[in-house]
Amino acid sequence: MTSAAPGAVRVPPELFASFCDDAAVFPPGEMPLADAVPAHLRHVAAAHAPLVGPLVVPRARLSELAALTAGYGPGTLDLAVTVPSPEEAARAPASVRALPAARLRFLEVAVPEDVPRLTAALAEAPDHARVTVYVEVPRDERRAELIASLATSPYLAKFRTGGVRAELYPDERELARSVLLAVRAKVPFKATAGLHHAVRNTDPRTLFEQHGHLNLLAATGAALDGADEEDIVAILAERDAATVAGLVGALSPEVRKTFRSFGTCSLTGPVSELAALDLLGPDLTKDLL
Repeated sequence: MTSAAPGAVRVPPELFASFCDDAAVFPPGEMPLADAVPAHLRHVAAAHAPLVGPLVVPRARLSELAALTAGYGPGTLDLAVTVPSPEEAARAPASVRALPAARLRFLEVAVPEDVPRLTAALAEAPDHARVTVYVEVPRDERRAELIASLATSPYLAKFRTGGVRAELYPDERELARSVLLAVRAKVPFKATAGLHHAVRNTDPRTLFEQHGHLNLLAATGAALDGADEEDIVAILAERDAATVAGLVGALSPEVRKTFRSFGTCSLTGPVSELAALDLLGPDLTKDLL
């Protein structure tokens, strides 16, 4: 990745507030949950804690988490819980309430085949008014319909931006269209998977073409400012770190009302790269030195 130009501007700290969701237990990292919990707690106690979002855990592993956190104080862990269906979403809050050390902050729900029943099923979930619910948008012909339905619901969108196989990565045009659909419908979103680096890159090991989380942030800002699809595609494709850092440095923190966060299997990586691009102040990076 190309280095940023010397003297690059640092952005307001709120631009990166809770930007990085801790998805350490998911591929490709797949950290054991017994290691992920203490690692997460170290991050939320570190200087870069303002950048750290919740620990992301599948609902199926909440019983394992209960055993690991039995001795922790109330509300020690903020959780985002992933579920494979709206029916599972309805059961997740009760599962988390059985963990005194955890607070359910987010639900991330896979979309069912039958799109029209989605919001009705989610509406039955206890406490949904106090929990932010993200609905994963499928990468098929249902995408536009689902995003339109989210615009008239309390739920937000989740875009999958990669995975363990090359075909799981949307190309720049597909991702640009998703961003534009969300922005035009005024539907906030998060992103997950494949955003391993700040800037667009080719993974040297897998040769996968990977999106940069800063490219996506800059693209969202451009879409909010009225950029067209070609402009968004170009921003998502940009590989020069100094250029991307410059675009991000010009953003208002208001962009985060739309692009809420992204999941990462390594919190150290994003924080280190933002620091290397001179986008963070010294107070947030002193524990990385």
